[in-house]
Amino acid sequence: MSKIVIALGGNALQAKNSKPTSEGQLEVVRHTCGRLAEISAKGYEMSIVHGNGPQVGRILLAFETAKDVTPAMPFDVCGAMSQGYIGYHIQQALKYALSARNKHCPVVTVATQLVVDKDDKAFENPTKPIGPFYTEEEAKQLMQEKGYAMKEDAGRGWRRVVASPTPRKIVEIDAIKNLWKSTIVVSCGGGGIPVVENPDGTLEGVAAVIDKDFAAELLAEQVEADVMMILTEVEKVAVNWGRPDQRSLDRMSLKEAARHVEEGQFAPGSMLPKVEACMKFVRQNPQKKAIITSLDKALEALEGKTGTVITFT
Repeated sequence: MSKIVIALGGNALQAKNSKPTSEGQLEVVRHTCGRLAEISAKGYEMSIVHGNGPQVGRILLAFETAKDVTPAMPFDVCGAMSQGYIGYHIQQALKYALSARNKHCPVVTVATQLVVDKDDKAFENPTKPIGPFYTEEEAKQLMQEKGYAMKEDAGRGWRRVVASPTPRKIVEIDAIKNLWKSTIVVSCGGGGIPVVENPDGTLEGVAAVIDKDFAAELLAEQVEADVMMILTEVEKVAVNWGRPDQRSLDRMSLKEAARHVEEGQFAPGSMLPKVEACMKFVRQNPQKKAIITSLDKALEALEGKTGTVITFT
């Protein structure tokens, strides 16, 4: 029975045309969990990792708006809040979707801390988009008024960006491993709550967002998954994106993927971290594979019918 770690992209939690409300998100999550339940019903063992960019951005915005009424919470606490409510939605929807397929399996969310290096160079160069999209004019105003770092995000508009350090250790990994055999675990939500380890052994939250694809890769390594799967908006990875000679890729070896990365084929903060996380997984596990595909094609991709498969050779 294959073990899979599935990383859900933003579109699996919030569609472009859905309202950014709790009800709107839950509707999208129900569709997502229907697809996940299909995979589980085929006998795959799986764990779920999800992003939280829009959600944690809205939580921060709510606290900023209400700062004169109630104290604002630090970034790591906002990340923990997003893990809780996204995990709650996935638990509720996935449990129902599994029951509808006559599969009775517990689904649980683990609030997950990931240790990062306090001297990680990412803190000097924020790259991770969070929150809603803004026009260029709105973005410049926020940069002036709030001191935010803002960047254009793959042609879709401007977003706030924060540091995205590399995850080094999953604090709750033993709990996740113990639950694996009997339970579908939702963990490392939003890439995990970023913490640094102090010399006395205590953990301290930091203002950052760990890329959920790298968190999923670390989890996949540590639970010895057979497949790491990243679900996004597109069915396959493409080179020459948006050009007349755009070409979808069925497979990439580690060497081919490295060449495409070097050529700048993949957008930072978008497809680049997905490809790099897959490269890291197959580099560490040469006999295993990683897959990038869309949510609706996930099961077909696992069956070898579509998606982009990344392998060592």
